[in-house]
Amino acid sequence: MKIAFIGFGEAARAFTDSLQAADGSREFAAYDILETDEMSRAMAARGVRQGADPADAVAGAEWIVSAVTADQSLEAARSVAPHLSRGQVLVDINSVSPDRKRATAHEVEAAGGLYLDMAVMAPVHPRGHATPVLLAGTEAAALAPRLAEAGFALEVAGDAPGEATAIKMVRSLFVKGLEAITVEAMLAASASGCFDRVLASLSKSFPGLGWPDNVSYNLERTLRHGKRRAAEMRESAATLDALGLRGGLAAEIAAVQDEMGALPLADVPEGELEQAVAEIAKLRVAKG
Repeated sequence: MKIAFIGFGEAARAFTDSLQAADGSREFAAYDILETDEMSRAMAARGVRQGADPADAVAGAEWIVSAVTADQSLEAARSVAPHLSRGQVLVDINSVSPDRKRATAHEVEAAGGLYLDMAVMAPVHPRGHATPVLLAGTEAAALAPRLAEAGFALEVAGDAPGEATAIKMVRSLFVKGLEAITVEAMLAASASGCFDRVLASLSKSFPGLGWPDNVSYNLERTLRHGKRRAAEMRESAATLDALGLRGGLAAEIAAVQDEMGALPLADVPEGELEQAVAEIAKLRVAKG
């Protein structure tokens, strides 16, 4: 089996690692618009053939996995559509709105390819391609057994593109929103000099959230992945707007995630949590 990736970031690398571990006979190719030395090393270290362009990467592949940034998902499909052979499957794992997935499906199917809307429902580490996913699309039920045999932990959500990602976009409003509101509340508590009292009050009112560990966890997630989460939240906003609901909430969550991801930190600074939060609050205020 030959598998090609368009985009070779965290998700594509995690999928490659676990797919290779499960079956060493698979062949891999990839193309990423970021043709950096680090990208080339990441592919070479995994024995992944680096395509000269999207057409070269997908040539002869049975499965093509689109794993790009949210704003590039439709362009990524358009870059490979003219080069698809009948029966090739494009698996769209990007965290984008249902409308975007439907538009992408149209491009792929018009070119003679098969399209699969795949929503990845948990962090890709440590399980890689065995991370729980939802599938949707006209071929979802037919393709599901092959994916399950390959080790995907899947559930078919529907037979129309967009049905899987709709579940993720709505769920993400809560998950990424909880991260954002935790971060903003604790930064505000620190800046106003009442960190201990706010933390104690929240711990008493919502013990199930696991205070104070969840503060450290949410800070780390937004610092490390804020840029990507912000892009996902903008797609969530588009999803809600299309439903006639308040996409502005998701847009504000995106702004918080974006601001955290832009800070010169990838982890919560060492030391007491209160001190770490105070440092992050100062950086946020300084960034203005």
